[in-house]
Amino acid sequence: MIAVLDTLVAVRRTAMDLLARREHGRVELTRKLRQRGAPDEMIETALDRLTEEGLLSESRYLESFVSYRARSGYGPLRIREELSQRGLQRADIELALRESGISWQERLEETWRRKFAGHLPVDARERAKQGRFLAYRGYSMEMIGRLFSGRGMED
Repeated sequence: MIAVLDTLVAVRRTAMDLLARREHGRVELTRKLRQRGAPDEMIETALDRLTEEGLLSESRYLESFVSYRARSGYGPLRIREELSQRGLQRADIELALRESGISWQERLEETWRRKFAGHLPVDARERAKQGRFLAYRGYSMEMIGRLFSGRGMED
């Protein structure tokens, strides 16, 4: 059964249901409520109230997202881009990445070991293959170069 979002109570309940499943950013939650047919003015009112009550928090969402994606093997460049596409402010994203306490070089090494069993590339073709994979995952070429040269492993 699809709920009709024609009252503030219905919009709030739907927003809270979505937040109960996982953290959401304001832009993402607005989009989901709009897709379900909620009017913009009711969305704004409901989300303002949820923010005041501490149930909707951009910083909590950022922390959760960064942590989840990092555990999944993604690097800071990819995470930064995904959060930008979700409508979050660049300064907030940078702050969340800095305050995450994640060692990105360690995450890179873990991702590399999982994918390539810890085997350094033996030729240019293999080096390019591993480099492309790690760059796609969101790690900088500098970090990848340090990993391949062995410098990243003792830092």
